[in-house]
Amino acid sequence: MSAHSDRFAPASEAEVTLLVHENPLAWVITMTGADFRATPLPLRPIVVGEDSSVSAFQGHFARSNDHHNMLRDHPRALLLFMGVNGYVSPSCMHDRTQAPTWNYAGAQFLVDIEFIDDVSGRDAVLEDQVNAMEEGRENAWSAAEMGARYAMLANRVVAFRANIVQRRVKLKLGQDERDDVYADICAAMDAGGNQDLCTWMRRANIHRTVR
Repeated sequence: MSAHSDRFAPASEAEVTLLVHENPLAWVITMTGADFRATPLPLRPIVVGEDSSVSAFQGHFARSNDHHNMLRDHPRALLLFMGVNGYVSPSCMHDRTQAPTWNYAGAQFLVDIEFIDDVSGRDAVLEDQVNAMEEGRENAWSAAEMGARYAMLANRVVAFRANIVQRRVKLKLGQDERDDVYADICAAMDAGGNQDLCTWMRRANIHRTVR
């Protein structure tokens, strides 16, 4: 792989983990011959090792969604995560010969789906997801507040684990821009209120003297 293609690679496993933590809604895509299914689902990463790398994801389908039936027969799927992103206009640059572009952080994971059919395993997946989504909220909600209704609704979902086979992560965040152009983009994003994208850009360009 060339040095040029490496410039958009994540600097560490922590960047990949942060990307999927901050942007949990992913497209789960399956294609067999001419037939396909695509379902957006919130997914939770399973993080392992000293480098906090993501080894798998867990989530659940609605039982009424026939996508899970296709996956039982053909368990391989593609997960697509889109993180922060935004249009970059030459209108913010001193050098008006520059071209427009789009900065973004995104990740693709080729996975094998393993269904969790036992009740305790399913409930553990649901509890983990609720706890993650409710963490830090004022007056946070818990599934226990549903009472008997929880079991009825839980029976309407199918939990799964998605084991990663291959991945492609691209953080196109201005690493290929000249220092002066990069500085103009950051200034425009600061002024325009796109702080999340600006934060990711600055982290991806930590080597620059221009911040």
